[in-house]
Amino acid sequence: MKKNNWKGWLYLLPAILFLGVFMVYPLVDVFIYSFEEGYNSSSQTFWGTGWYNYLYVLHDPYFIQALKNTFILVLITVPLSTLLALLISLGLSSIKKLRNMFQTIYFLPYVTNTLAVGLVFMILFQTTEYTDGMFNFVLSLFGIAPIDFIEGPYWAKMFVLCFYTVWVVLPFKILILTSALASVNKNYYNAALVDGTRPFRVFRKITLPMISPTVFYLIITGFIGAFKAYSDAVALFGTNLNVAEMNTIVGYIYDMLYGDGGGYPSYASAAAIILFVIVLTITCINLLISKKHVHY
Repeated sequence: MKKNNWKGWLYLLPAILFLGVFMVYPLVDVFIYSFEEGYNSSSQTFWGTGWYNYLYVLHDPYFIQALKNTFILVLITVPLSTLLALLISLGLSSIKKLRNMFQTIYFLPYVTNTLAVGLVFMILFQTTEYTDGMFNFVLSLFGIAPIDFIEGPYWAKMFVLCFYTVWVVLPFKILILTSALASVNKNYYNAALVDGTRPFRVFRKITLPMISPTVFYLIITGFIGAFKAYSDAVALFGTNLNVAEMNTIVGYIYDMLYGDGGGYPSYASAAAIILFVIVLTITCINLLISKKHVHY
């Protein structure tokens, strides 16, 4: 028995070393940096330890704006993309002919370069001296005046960012949910058909409980992914996200490290720890909720 235990640990050793070097050590290092006040990366010195870095970050208007943007993005895109993916997956599951073609079409955005897609979206929504953009052309058909969604009002820019994020994450969720729907035991549906159960009740009592672990997985990963959003905003609004008021928490961390006003690893570390705590808290809340609503 002991020999088998040693074999098990030996097999796990490469993964443990990898996680320790590339995940645990950086996390501990960032946690230490976040308490070092006035840290200088060139001289590797600091003038004190305490909570100053956290207080600075929490009172920084740029961080507050980034926090607001990130939460709006999370609260809108995660539920909306999951719901849309579920509806599209249900539609695909009911199609017999050309199902593979439709699945391929829906999956194309997932394998397309993020920055390239962002540039296309910018062209579609941006207002220039030559054109108002395709989206504004559609709005003009309903008598709505042109809106600059890239450099215009805050709500318009947030609309484009949410729209873009939902469009980008849909393919992966559709693929996963379509696979989950295909794995549901058909005997349950046959029994419901014999009993004359209505379609909505079949979905609520059979389909949704059977795919609830998959839905829960997508919600958890969706929250984590949305909190890490940064490249999407850069693709749409450029690198100076603070001026555009469209920065995210990850963008704020990057700016503190490498931006024009960067070189502050202590502030960046404090912001990273705050983000870690937020994501961990939301994940724990979802895990508690899942105990009542997820059926394994």
